[in-house]
This record gives sequence, C-alpha cells and structure tokens, in this order.
Amino acid sequence: MAEEDYGSFVDWNQMGDLAKSSGPTKIDCKDLKEFKQMARQGYWAKNHKLRAQVYQQLIKAIPCRTVTPDAEVYRDIMGNAATKKPSSHMPLPEFVDGSPVPRYCLKADAVASAHQIINCLAGQFPDISHCPSLPALTALLLHFSADEAQCFEHISRILACNEPGKRLLDQTFLAYESSCMTFGDLANKYCAPAHKLIVATAQDVLEVYSDWQRWVLGDLPFSHVVRVLDAYLVEGYKILYRVAIALLKFYRKHKAGAQGGQGNQQQQDSGKVRADIQAFVKGIASTVTPDKLLEKAFSIRLFSRKEITLLQLTNEKSLQQKGITVKQKRRNVQLALNPDTFSSEIVSAKEMRDIWSWIPERFALCQPQLLFTTSTHGCSLNRFYSHCEGYEPTLLLIRTTDSDVCGAFLSTDWEERKRGGNKLSFFGTGECFVFRLKPEMERYEWVVIRHPELASSIKTQAEEDNATSDGQNSENNSLQQPEKPAGDLSPFLSARHFNLNSKNTSMFMAGNFDSIIVGGGEGNALYIDSELNHGRTGRCATFDNPPLCAESFQVSLLEAWGFQDAMAS
Repeated sequence: MAEEDYGSFVDWNQMGDLAKSSGPTKIDCKDLKEFKQMARQGYWAKNHKLRAQVYQQLIKAIPCRTVTPDAEVYRDIMGNAATKKPSSHMPLPEFVDGSPVPRYCLKADAVASAHQIINCLAGQFPDISHCPSLPALTALLLHFSADEAQCFEHISRILACNEPGKRLLDQTFLAYESSCMTFGDLANKYCAPAHKLIVATAQDVLEVYSDWQRWVLGDLPFSHVVRVLDAYLVEGYKILYRVAIALLKFYRKHKAGAQGGQGNQQQQDSGKVRADIQAFVKGIASTVTPDKLLEKAFSIRLFSRKEITLLQLTNEKSLQQKGITVKQKRRNVQLALNPDTFSSEIVSAKEMRDIWSWIPERFALCQPQLLFTTSTHGCSLNRFYSHCEGYEPTLLLIRTTDSDVCGAFLSTDWEERKRGGNKLSFFGTGECFVFRLKPEMERYEWVVIRHPELASSIKTQAEEDNATSDGQNSENNSLQQPEKPAGDLSPFLSARHFNLNSKNTSMFMAGNFDSIIVGGGEGNALYIDSELNHGRTGRCATFDNPPLCAESFQVSLLEAWGFQDAMAS
C-alpha cells in the first residue's frame, strides 16, 4: 500500500472504498475557518495518508499543559516491550467503565496495541477517573498512526488540552454524567418527537441517554465515525452532541417507518431500548450515508458552544449539590414519581411523568412537592405567594370548570416579583414553558428556541451596560423588565445571553398584588386574578402559543408544585 507509513495497524480488506486513495494529496491551509469547512465537506476523506497528516497537524496545534507526555516518553516506558508482541488479554483500566476497544478496520493484533497504549496513558494521567470514550478514540487514531508511540502522543495531547472553554474528552464521572444530562436537555429541545418516543418506550430515559457518547464513539461504523472525527478534531466536543442528536432523529424516523406510523408504543425495560438504538446505529450504513448524517447534524440551529457550556456547568453544579461526583448505582429517574405516594387532584401520576419528561434534566431526580392547592389553602393570591416563595423552579397546574387542564413550568422564584416594587415586572428565563394536557397534550417553549433568527447575536458588554428596561405595553399594564445581577441569573437560557430583536419575546412570568401572568407580548399565555378564580389565556409573543383552553375561564382548582431533592429525602 502507498499509505504504509500510516497504515501499519490497518486491515485494508476491511476498509472498502477508503482503501482506494483519490482526491487531493496535500493541504496548504492555516486558517481554522477554512479547516472547519474542509472537515465538514470531507475534503481529505478519500486519501488515507492525507487524512493522517491533517490529524497530525490538528493535534499538534492543540494547546496543552506544559508537561504533556510525548512519543519519546512512551518509548522510554515501554522499552523492550515495544519489540514484544502486545497482548489484548491485558485488562483495560477501570476508568473506561467496561467500554471495549472497537475493532473498526484494525488488524486483530492492533487491538492489543490499543490496550497497551491505554494502560500506558493510565500511568501518565493519574487524574483520569472516568473516560469511557478513550478506547474508541485510541482505536480510531491508531488507523492513522505510524506506530504506537505516535498514537500515544496524539491521545496525550487530546487529554492534556487546556484551551479555555474547549473540552475534548470527559475524564471524570462528574463531567461524564453531566454530559448525559446535558444531552437529555438538548434532545428535549432540538428533537422533541424523538425525545417523546424515548419517554414513551423506556422506563428510565436518563439510562438510555447515558449511552449517547457510545453511539458516536463505539457504535457508528468506521466510514461514518471517521468523518465525525474529521470535524471533532477541528471543532471539539460539541460535534459529538450534534451527531448524537442527528442519530436520535434518524432512529425515531426508523421506528416510525417500522411501526407504519402507528403511535402505540409499549413501555419496556430501558436495557431493551438501549440495545435497539445500539443495533440501529451499528447498522446505520444501510440507510444513512456519512454525508447525510453530517448534513443532519450541522442543520441544527442555535447550538452554540456557549449554550452547551452553560448547561453543562449548571448540570455539574446540580450533581455536586446532590453529592454525585463518583460513579454509583444509577437511580431510576421514575422513582421520583412514585404512583403510590404521588397525589394530585388535577393530574394522574402518568400525566405528571409526561410533564417531568419536559423539565430540564438537572431537576429530573427531584420529587414533586405540593406547595399550594386552592382546595386546602383557599383562593388567595397572597397565600399562593407565601407558599411558593423560596422555591425555584415551580410548576403551576390549573383545572378549569370545563375540565380543561393547562399550566406552566416557571424557572424562577416568585419572590423575584418584589424587585419591581409595585410595578408588574417580568422576570424568569427561557427555560419557562406553558402547556396544556386536556383536551390534548402540547408544550409551548420560548419562541427563541423554535425561531433562532429572533436572537441575532450575543450581546457585547457595552450593549449590556447600555441596555435599558423599556416598558412594554401589554393588555392591562405597562410592564418593565428589571435587570438582574449576573450571578443570580439561571446560567441557561437567560434572556441576557441573546441579542433579542424585541423585549416582547422574553416576557416569561410576572406577578403583583392583584394578578399573576405567564407569557407576555401582544397578550398573555395565562392571566389569573387575585382571587385565583377567574383567568384568561391567549397567544403571546414569548411562547407563540394558541389559547391553552377557553380564552376566558373559571378556575376549578389550582396547584403549585416544587422540586424536592430526591437524594436528600
């Protein structure tokens, strides 16, 4: 083979079309943006040697810790062992969490080389405590390495990357687990129909999503994952999220086709759903080309590194507060909603579970805690506030005298309303949403999630400083949005992160002595009077929702629920 230098570990009979070298043979490019375009378009995808050289160039450019082990370190450590035949019977370190080395298109004895490299890395990086994607990444880079030492150096640089804000591999259980929660949040926002399918079929959604990295690094066929690797080495970790979301979308399409469009899914053991997704991803080449997969992945909008970082940090903080920093037996999320103990006069345990599937993952391990109900506490807005203050987030449930059921997930403590004095002031974040359960179930999220063009760009600090709280006219009041200190804002989907074309699109929740309002701008999604007796609903700009029930309604029953830490109880 012409690619001998970079193909000594490759079984060329397994490589198919990738064994034939064609296309460009060299790249003269220093610009990262240009590299990004080339990677996405597969510029070097048909030339094995060129791809290996590009990988070398990209990995050498990764900013690393001052002392990062290189190829010479590997040769020194292995000494004569490098001349002996490595053994695949050498167990992998515990931190890979049972993930095997995928064979891909490697020779059989190359798998043993991967074992040897990973064990050497374990000795050089004692701070790694959980890194299940390492075997797959090692196997992939071995295809493009001249020898074991070069592969070791490349993986070392990826592990030692210290560029601020850039992550390449999770190396602790806390980082890995929060990435699974973050993936759940992103799936919920960017492929709601697929997320709905997982909720309907799996008993434990988080358990299914715990495999998300393995779908990409482990289960995808070599022809597909190597194209992902092209983009990953240029753009970093968020590529893995993009591709996993795309795989979930294709899986949902596959299931819809297999069931002939029928929506009756039986809930089953999560292990079966995990195995089903794994089988689909492994066999994806029969229906989805690498180009088609990447096209789908890159078509997802409003998917910035900033958004992912904010969400990841929030989920990490949530896990730390729960004391989950090392691997332990996975808790079943559904335990948070025990049908034997859950009691609401408005919704059943199953309906509450459906609502639970919509909330951000960091609250998924919380138990619903009834804070206020008109049937016990009476129809008083003051009592509603006194029972809900101090709780964040809260869930509002309303049943009308016509038996319609609707409500809202509210991200921010109701005490925040006091910041506006006596004026009715909007507060909250874009994690708020409104919904209806009866007659049919539907959720309406922040309009910016569905229409990213409304957020033209991130504000600069100067724009932040110059921003004024211009009043917005609503149906009844001139409503102002008070600026909130940066530290107090929910780090995810805060309106300040977006340069919105109109304040109308970020009016989430408001309250004063005579009413509470959810959703503003050209109307309100929900308006409830001070006696919690009469309400109105209509379209509003913030959620772009239709009326959630009859436009003018009588409240039969109103409940407010908090989120109690299930780990603490």
